[in-house]
Amino acid sequence: MKKQWLALSLALALTGASGVSQAEGTAEAGKSKSATCAGCHGEQGNSMVATFPKLAQQHPSYLVKQLQAFKNGTRKDPMMSGIAAGLSDDDMADIAAYYAEHKISDNPLPILNDDDDTADQAAIKPEEKVIALIKQGGDLYRNGDLTREVSACIACHDPQGKGNKPAGFPLVKSQHADYLIKALTDFKSDARSNNPENIMHMIAKKMTDEEIKAVAYYISMMK
Repeated sequence: MKKQWLALSLALALTGASGVSQAEGTAEAGKSKSATCAGCHGEQGNSMVATFPKLAQQHPSYLVKQLQAFKNGTRKDPMMSGIAAGLSDDDMADIAAYYAEHKISDNPLPILNDDDDTADQAAIKPEEKVIALIKQGGDLYRNGDLTREVSACIACHDPQGKGNKPAGFPLVKSQHADYLIKALTDFKSDARSNNPENIMHMIAKKMTDEEIKAVAYYISMMK
């Protein structure tokens, strides 16, 4: 019950968060405008490289917000900042509308790097380790950790990982695990700093590297 209350209290605190306001884009116009994005993010927003995020099915308001952040410098990335600099508000809205209409693809089971295994762990099959991490991540995603004030992910991102469009919280289900690990690590280290009210910073800073990996693996398997 206490774990559920932690998730509920955060959700209630965030219901007043204002979403991103902008004109709705046109998917048809966004198809041609997204040609530059396809090299990294895939023609329909399902990137083939795990370090590049999938954009398919993402809430348009969230995508526009991130493009604006790259353009104004509040989110740092040399490549994305250069691309966003040449986009108008209408361009951003159109591109976001185009990706939003495509379904995000499923992921295969993550492949675990065994370099850091202890002697005891080395005897466990990689698939079993991954499944154990996914189970651990699922518990943290749903319930959080009250003892360390790590909020449950469902409070903002929905039990199915669909996010919250009115509040501007992104869809996360089926995202690449590698990208999720990088994003959470960047929030933890303050390398990424455009999150409103520092919500993700406060959460990620209290998570261990193992917990970040576990939650990322769990989210990547959500359909």
